[in-house]
Amino acid sequence: MLRTATRRPARQLPLVLSWQGPDRPLPVRPLRVPPRARRRVVGLEAPPWLDTGAEGEPFDFCAGVRRLCADIARHCPELAHIDTSRVLFAATQARAGHKHGLQARVTPLRFRGGQLRRKRGKVTYQVQCYVVDGREMLYLVTFCLPRFLDQGFDDKMITLFHELYHISPAFEGDLRRLAGRCELHSHSKARYDAHMATLARAYLAGGADKSLHAFLRLDFAQLTYRHGSVVGVVVPRPRLLPVASEDNKETSDGESQRSAAGQSHAGGVA
Repeated sequence: MLRTATRRPARQLPLVLSWQGPDRPLPVRPLRVPPRARRRVVGLEAPPWLDTGAEGEPFDFCAGVRRLCADIARHCPELAHIDTSRVLFAATQARAGHKHGLQARVTPLRFRGGQLRRKRGKVTYQVQCYVVDGREMLYLVTFCLPRFLDQGFDDKMITLFHELYHISPAFEGDLRRLAGRCELHSHSKARYDAHMATLARAYLAGGADKSLHAFLRLDFAQLTYRHGSVVGVVVPRPRLLPVASEDNKETSDGESQRSAAGQSHAGGVA
């Protein structure tokens, strides 16, 4: 979720976080099994027909997800509005070995209607901007590893579609808002995920490139055994920062931001 800066002076937190390779590339870190989690020692060899890249070289999870999501956007009409070049895919380290809990989340980098700033009371806030290679990001999609990879293949695909579907059809940095009181998941999360399962099946049956989702058919232990390590982009969570009111050039909507929506949990294909 978006967090409001309260403990540190606002001047210490930049309004813009920028990464520009090769001098300042996105930080890529290895993800590991949590210290107290039980490590699997059998069944580590992955089927040889599942190509996930050169063996012995670190597997870049975020690069794999980005390629897959770009293909999904090309083949799924309901997600055709997504421009993955303006979505930052990242990973976060699971702190415990539990199977249940956060699998993934999408964080909008704008307020309702795509506004960069919003007034709350007498204070105007701005969402931190993320800029990668000169291109401003509109969404941050984060996966919790190893937990996400230790789901079954169907559950991984549902989680993936679940997060992508939260992205607004206007693609302006806000979330998709549905009719009714429960505007993010509708009145039934189970029905929401059932729709995601339908979209995932249609994608897989509609000529999807199998090489792009091969890595999702392996779990974290198998990918680590084959590649030596699993790495991913690790960036700080975006913050809401107070800005000088005279700098506010956008209209305030006065509504509460639904941040970090789309926190998905494992759910089987109906």
